[in-house]
Amino acid sequence: MTGPASSSGVSHLLLLGAASLAIGAGPSTAHSAPEGGHPAEMERHAALLPFVDMHAHIEIDDPVRAVQAALRAMPGENAVRIVLLPPPFTESDRGRYDAELLLPAIAGHADRLVAFGGGGTLNPMIHEAVRTGDAGPAVQRRFRERAEQLLRQGVAGFGELAAEHFPGATPYQSAPPDHPLFLLLADIAAEHRVPIVLHMEAIARVMPLPAGMGSSPGKSEAAANVDAFERLLAHNPRSRIIWAHAGWDGTGERTPALCRRLLQAHPNLSMDVKVDPAKPGRNPPLGPGPNPTLSPEWLALFRDFPDRFVVGTDQHYPEPASGTQRWEAITALLNRLPPELQRKMGMENAARLLSREDPHR
Repeated sequence: MTGPASSSGVSHLLLLGAASLAIGAGPSTAHSAPEGGHPAEMERHAALLPFVDMHAHIEIDDPVRAVQAALRAMPGENAVRIVLLPPPFTESDRGRYDAELLLPAIAGHADRLVAFGGGGTLNPMIHEAVRTGDAGPAVQRRFRERAEQLLRQGVAGFGELAAEHFPGATPYQSAPPDHPLFLLLADIAAEHRVPIVLHMEAIARVMPLPAGMGSSPGKSEAAANVDAFERLLAHNPRSRIIWAHAGWDGTGERTPALCRRLLQAHPNLSMDVKVDPAKPGRNPPLGPGPNPTLSPEWLALFRDFPDRFVVGTDQHYPEPASGTQRWEAITALLNRLPPELQRKMGMENAARLLSREDPHR
């Protein structure tokens, strides 16, 4: 069955990890990439310990081929499970793809691949409600119906959703994280004990939009969102919110200090760590160069909150044809962590977030 890990899912993931170690995946494994990946002669560095990638995507021109590329890449990464999410599509892209595409594409691979849903449908609904100013009872009813339909279909969580998304592969998007539909989704997720993956650039106070944004947003300033994010976190303490892309910061304000404050204040907050070797952004956890060093500030944060971080490569499959892959940067990060943190951030925390057990019982 495609869906979240059950109460036995934690043990299952740990067993998968042990099997991966047994077959010899290691820290410096030469790996022939799938079609469209690196040349076969390029050495690729797997994680020392098996890990779960909590945030990845597939290209949709040929979803079956993309899924097969992900499956072929996993041994060379030492990944034992990958969570695939639809990106946060805009209103104009509504329905471009969601669980209806992901779930059939991963059928038969539930032991290794997991689907989240909502990026192609719930996210456009939120941004339409922001644009129109209508988040009334009828809109909320349709939103709940769609969210619960996704759960019935078998998604393991909601995402990727966007509160503040700078333009790149998707256009600029901005919605208050305490918007009524985000609050409603937190309630739905808490009822069903599934996580929400939220993409949000941190903005502590109104700021000019960063250079290079062009006129696509149709505005010159970005609204503050950290206080509103805290209202979302506090709205339903049983919700599980995964703030995507820790360590990949477009504003300079998602510092280890801000992350520390929010983690201290909100026990239902987790973060997935991303390292982009091509576009590292600000406040990255790894320094530059072929043998990057791990930031002491990030390491201290990981040590102080060992149960609150997972890794999310943001890798797209099939892999791009050139350059260091995003998963390679994440395995470099994991391999620089103490073994206990490698186990927690790479495996155990992901298993808990994907479990539908109620941690408050």
